[in-house]
Amino acid sequence: MVFHKRRWLVRRLFFNHEQIRTMSRVKRRTTHPPYWHVLKNNQREDEKISSDNLRFVREVIQDKYKNKSPIKGSDLDIEKTVWDPKTKRSGVIARNIGVQHMWEKDGKKVICTVLHVLDNHVVRYVPPEEYAKSVIGTKMFKNRKPLGCLVVGAEAANPDRFTRQYCSLFDEVGLLPKKRLARFIVTPNAALPPCTPLTAGHFVIGQAVDVYGKTIDYGFQGVVKRWGFKGGPASHGATKFHRRGGTIGTGRDKARVWPGQKMPGHMGSERRFNRGLKIVRINMKYNIIYVKGTVPGPTNSIVQIFDTILPRRRFTEAPPHPTYFPPEDGTLPQEDIWDSSLHVFGSPSISV
Repeated sequence: MVFHKRRWLVRRLFFNHEQIRTMSRVKRRTTHPPYWHVLKNNQREDEKISSDNLRFVREVIQDKYKNKSPIKGSDLDIEKTVWDPKTKRSGVIARNIGVQHMWEKDGKKVICTVLHVLDNHVVRYVPPEEYAKSVIGTKMFKNRKPLGCLVVGAEAANPDRFTRQYCSLFDEVGLLPKKRLARFIVTPNAALPPCTPLTAGHFVIGQAVDVYGKTIDYGFQGVVKRWGFKGGPASHGATKFHRRGGTIGTGRDKARVWPGQKMPGHMGSERRFNRGLKIVRINMKYNIIYVKGTVPGPTNSIVQIFDTILPRRRFTEAPPHPTYFPPEDGTLPQEDIWDSSLHVFGSPSISV
């Protein structure tokens, strides 16, 4: 009787299944499109539209979605607010267009990711009182002060490709329907009115940013590639055991497969953050940002860029607040801005 009690106590102390569980049983990823973005089922039309009628339809669409930017018009005035270290600004939607090597002045090679900031416009601002009552806001601001939300859209497209319900989101704003939408949590002093454009000038050289995206989808992979297992021997009697994982449990006290066991399965396609990436170059003409390091996702994937939340890499000076606007006197900004540590191609490399 004493032996059975001792064995039960050892099981409770060293085989507590609730403490060692590391993997969720819930499916973490979905490969289908989001349910809130319903694609339009385009039907084939037998009647051919003449070139004159097609030109007339395009003119009507342009007149309907002709936006009035607060930079060029005086209908929308942006309230001038003061920046403070606790301010949370909006982010931008960008496309990862590849990796480029750069060199510092001491000859060290640096790997940089090239991010193209698309035609970003503010679609809507949700005040803190309204956003705190939403489904996501209720969970996010359960035990803290609520903040507002900026809905930003990118990549304008033809309205015929979307449903009427989706196009109605942009009717009040006067913008063409956007392919991409994103939400950014902002403080009240960083709110922006609708139609405000967001460019690469929203960030500055030397700033640390966080990049959010979806990692590369590798599909179903084995344990060697997914978890880095060594695998079995190549020869000496090994038969169909070269890349297998081996045993996944025992038959005694365990007698089952514990949750969190590393096994073959779906690899990649996860939402990830890369934090603290330094901006080393900005091209204002083409809205391109060069960040030091890599970002999640393959080439041509969509990512979100915003100010970092790392406490030691935050702003020490006021950035373009609430965003960057061209000078009022009409002067053009510098086209290509480089970090002081990089070697600018075309400049002399040897000074006497």
